[in-house]
Parts: sequence; structure tokens; C-alpha cells
Amino acid sequence: MLAVQDAPAYPVPDYGLAVLRVLEDAGFEAWVVGGWVRDALLGAPMHDVDVTTSAPWQETERALRSAGIEVHETGTAHGTVTAVIDGQPVEVTTYRVEGAYSDRRHPDEVRFVRDVREDLARRDFTVNAMAYHPNRGLLDLFGGREDLAHGVVRAVGDPYRRFEEDALRVLRAVRFACRLGFEVETRTQAALVACAPELDGIARERVGQEMDGIVSSGRMAWALRNEFEVVARAVPALMPMHGLDQRSPYHAYDLLEHTARVCAGVEAFAGGSPTQSLRWAALLHDVGKPVCASVDERGRGHFRDHQRVGATICRETLLGLALPHEVAGRAAALVRYHDRHLSASPAGVRKLLRRLDQARPGEAPALAYQLLDLQRADAVAKTLSCAQRAVELDVFERALSDELARGTAFRVRDLAIGGGDVMRALGIAPGPRVGETLSALLDDVIYGRVENSRDALLAWLHEKA
Repeated sequence: MLAVQDAPAYPVPDYGLAVLRVLEDAGFEAWVVGGWVRDALLGAPMHDVDVTTSAPWQETERALRSAGIEVHETGTAHGTVTAVIDGQPVEVTTYRVEGAYSDRRHPDEVRFVRDVREDLARRDFTVNAMAYHPNRGLLDLFGGREDLAHGVVRAVGDPYRRFEEDALRVLRAVRFACRLGFEVETRTQAALVACAPELDGIARERVGQEMDGIVSSGRMAWALRNEFEVVARAVPALMPMHGLDQRSPYHAYDLLEHTARVCAGVEAFAGGSPTQSLRWAALLHDVGKPVCASVDERGRGHFRDHQRVGATICRETLLGLALPHEVAGRAAALVRYHDRHLSASPAGVRKLLRRLDQARPGEAPALAYQLLDLQRADAVAKTLSCAQRAVELDVFERALSDELARGTAFRVRDLAIGGGDVMRALGIAPGPRVGETLSALLDDVIYGRVENSRDALLAWLHEKA
């Protein structure tokens, strides 16, 4: 049970109070609503303050401007303007109710009302449907404070109606459950599963925003185990994982449970703060397996080339969700090499760095450390005999750190000579042969066949000439 206050333990920030005061001095009613109230009751207030008021947006704008407050018309069709006080934005919205949602995303009609209770009744979840005023106290019509105390996400009113109004609320429910560490109330959960197919009609970038929030919560393992029907509808590439028996002596779990354990593992190995790309890579690291699955004559499963196929699916999936190209590229690189055997020899370290640099120029060292966390998580999510590999990777990490500290060469630009030296030594003009020679030279440096010093490299060139 969470410790929940009868009223927020923290005062409303001054910039929020200023908006309340201006509106009430102008003869209107106003309340703080939404996320600030929810989190303040949990003892963790947000900086963002939202205000709802009986004032029409035109009157809100007029009153705030008269008080010398900067105002922007950010959503007047829905009665919203944004006040900016000391650099802090405060969204102010007129009490409203909404008509039918024929597109399952936007109301066909918005009607402004005078009663805050009608406004609260249209909101998505009980924990988000509370209002607070420093003088009038907490207005909680739907048991939001009690649901906070019991760790429950519950729809306001009929959950089927809430999700049919806006299918994106299906993912929002999962995101709130993940972010707050809550469970979804039974009837709300049934509606989630029933309404999940409606996500197919939602813009992919909106789905991507919600899914990224779920992934970034650090509770993706919980979501896979408890809300698979929802997240797989949002990310269809996950669907074939369900119930896929890997038929392997190296795997104790089916593909979905293995993936959930890898998602939990990267949280542990990265100290609770994996990068966005690493979290997505954990979720999608084996996404290529269903495509590449085969069974031999002994009944053993194989997934040849699933790393390469998975990297392509990972990149396409993330770009399809409108996530940043750099996030998709990094995640794809991690998926591509998540199953690669890593040798702690100097040549083994340099080879990995070179491959990662080819995939993501300039990012190889950071990606190498992330890859280690992904491989550790992958190892402990297999069988007990495979888990030892997580410890063995510590040896590679020390070798990686040593090589980077020495300024090891894994890129052409790390070589002690350049293109001009190649052209003079070989008597050639600029062209492809210069790059080919430098690449071959880098190979010999990586494998320790020649020292990365100017004299040694020039001698190598003269020998080749």
C-alpha cells in the first residue's frame, strides 16, 4: 500500500497559484487538475501545473493579459490557452464535456460547461480525475485517492466507453501502470484487451510516443507478462514471440518469457538507467527469431542469421513508430551484435569496436559498453549454465577499458599515417586504392601484425610497394 496524503504534501507552485488568483479575482472558479495533483498526493509533485476553470478561454486570456502574464493560444478549439510565468508554462482549460469519438481519437464535439464535476467525469483514469484548490481542498469524485493508495489504474466510469472514445487510452493505461508500479483494475483490464485492436487506427507516431513511455519506465518485463495483448497490438513484430518454444538446450524459457527476462536484466546490469536504445534493443533483440526459426532432425531449434534479420526489423519498427533515427540506428546495431562471441584479446576488442563504428560512426565505445549489458542480460535469461557468460563478460569489459585507455586503433583515422603518406609511399594518385590500402593497413594493426607507429606503418607500405 502506498502512503497517500489526504491533500498534497507540497504547496502549489507560485506560478500555478498566480493563475488561480487571477481567474478568481476576475470572478471565475479554478482548480489545479491532472498529473500535478496525482503525483503530489504520492509525495512527488511535478513541475507542470494544469488548471481548469469556469472561464471561457477568451475571458481567461483577457484576465491573464490584464495581469501582465504572457499567454499563448495553444488549443482554443478545446478551450485551452497557456500562461507563461517565470518561464513556467501553465495550461488553462475551460470546463468541458465531449461528444462522440467517431474516429476513436478526437471528439466530434466539445461543449463547454460551468460545473467542474462534469469536466472531471470525462477524464480517462480515476487517478487523473482529481482537482485540488489550496483553500477548498481535494475534489475526488471517483475514488482516485483510494486507487492511488491501492496501486490501481481504473477507468473513470465505463472503461469500454473510455477506450472506445480514444483508443490511445489503452496504451496510456499500461504506461501509467508501468510508470507508477500499479496494477490495472479487473474490469478496466478486460476492456483494455477488448479494445486493443482499435490501436490499428491510431497514428503510428502517437502509438510510438506511448510505447516509448512504457519502454522508458523500466517495467517492460511487467508489460510483456501482463499486457502482452496490448503492447503486441502496438508493436506487431512482437506477436510471433508468444508461445514460441525455442527447442534449445541453451534456453529454459519460451521466446516471450526470455525477452521479458532480458528487459529486466538490462535494468539491473545498467543500474536502472539504460539508454533508450538499449531498452528498445532488449525488447527487440530476438525479434528476428520467428522469421529464422527451423528445427533439425533431432528436434532442436535453430535461428540462423536472426541477428541480422532482427536488426533490420528493429530499425524498421522503431522508424515506423516515428522514434528518432539515432535511437533506431543504435538499437539496431545492438541487436545486430547481441549474440556475437566477444574475445577479450586486443584483436577481439578492436574488431568489435571497428564493427560498431562502421554501424554508428563515432559511437563505438559507448555502444560497446551497452552491448555488454545486453549480452549479460541475454545470458542470465537463458539457462543456469549460460548465466556464467555474464561473469565472463567482465573480463572483456576490463580489456575494453584497457584498450580505450591506450587509445587503441579501430578506425582509419586512428592510424599513425594518412592518405598522403600512402600516395607518396606507393606513388599513386588520389582514388579508391588509397582507402583500400588504409583499410588493409588497419586490419593488420587490429590483428597485431604491425605496430601503430609511423615508422612501422611506413615500413609496411614500402614492403607492399
